[in-house]
Amino acid sequence: MSDKLWAGRFTQPTDAFVEEFTASIQFDQRLYRYDIQGSIAHCRMLARQGIIAGDEAETIVAGLSDILAEIERGEFTFRIDREDIHMNVEARLIEKIGPVGGKLHTARSRNDQVALDVRLYLRDEVDAIATAITQLQSALLDQAEANLDVIMPGFTHLQTAQPILFAHHLLAYVEMLGRDAGRLCDLRKRLNVLPLGAGALAGTTFPIDREWVAAQLGFEGVTRNSLDSVSDRDFAIEFCSFAGILMMHLSRFSEELILWSSADFAFIELSDSFCTGSSIMPQKKNPDVPELVRGKTGRVYGNLMSLLTLMKSLPLAYNKDMQEDKEPLFDTLDTVRGCLKVFAPMIAGMTIRPERMRLAAGRGFSTATDIADYLVRKGLPFRNAHEVVGKTVRYCIENAKDIPDLTLDEFRAFSTDIDADIFGYVTLEASVNARKATGGTARVAVEREISLARQTLKDN
Repeated sequence: MSDKLWAGRFTQPTDAFVEEFTASIQFDQRLYRYDIQGSIAHCRMLARQGIIAGDEAETIVAGLSDILAEIERGEFTFRIDREDIHMNVEARLIEKIGPVGGKLHTARSRNDQVALDVRLYLRDEVDAIATAITQLQSALLDQAEANLDVIMPGFTHLQTAQPILFAHHLLAYVEMLGRDAGRLCDLRKRLNVLPLGAGALAGTTFPIDREWVAAQLGFEGVTRNSLDSVSDRDFAIEFCSFAGILMMHLSRFSEELILWSSADFAFIELSDSFCTGSSIMPQKKNPDVPELVRGKTGRVYGNLMSLLTLMKSLPLAYNKDMQEDKEPLFDTLDTVRGCLKVFAPMIAGMTIRPERMRLAAGRGFSTATDIADYLVRKGLPFRNAHEVVGKTVRYCIENAKDIPDLTLDEFRAFSTDIDADIFGYVTLEASVNARKATGGTARVAVEREISLARQTLKDN
């Protein structure tokens, strides 16, 4: 019983299986650095406020520093009977420095302590993920800039729609990732407030200085309600929501990489470093990395639903159910970090096949809309122009021709408003470069967006 720091009112030992069932040290030990960091700041505040003596605080801080070194050297034994990272550290502290170590827990509870640890941990992870998003955006911009003249088919319903620049397609994902980064920045602001000082649920009777601790730990402020401080995990839910949207974007891009690298498309070739082979078919080169990213998206969605379901019926304040918040959060963090880590070099290393993209862009009457726009400029209402081009396309299908193959007489059979200058509008280059407005696929517009995107990354 002496190993339980809360055992005073108990007369029987904890059941062996219950001890294992209720412990969290198996997964929350990754919080050790943040638990010690928070404890050191708390201890120094206690001394600063005269709640404990200065020499006691120095002894405690030295002991905590020694424990941190033990853990990082791999010499620390995490014990299930000590339940969680907080009790493992505190019990070891008391072993090292004696009863004075028990003063560390003055004016705090494990309830506000764990809320602090997770916020500190998640804050660092958020910063690392923001950097990884920037690296992926940079890889996309590099590929876009290196392939500015590559024309590919743009699709709707996975049917050839209009020709676009490959660079323009890549920039769509730069935009998506930029919004993801914005969501991450926003949630970091809500994350970055100090919950320590809320105690178990009602605050503390000691004259603590929460604002000083917040400043020491790099928080922008303190939480304003003790009940809310220890009983909500919306910052973890918000992160998992962000992660779900990010993974949705990566999954969509993964699907395109899988399609593009297939023999039927052959728009790109992924580096051998990001593919595997078949155990039975020697010719196979499988895009396993994007397939796994696509698959891992589901587990991130599941983690979000797990956290939402966990919290949906909990009365205020802390409940043991909330111990179940960490594994979904940690798994989401690991999954997102891993996917971003592998994605950027995969994009940087892929080989582009411009001739295959151009060939595909020329099929499927992709410049049909340009004929309609041409007729509108001649004064024809768009709906009438649409009908003329529809009949033109049907004629091409029936006669196994493509639009650029038609003669002027064939064009004029559908509208006498068409003149010889039509041939300057139905080439792939003309179609692409006519779309110069902001956000369009013209080379000049894409170059401008690449430059703006690079500046945005630099400024951030």
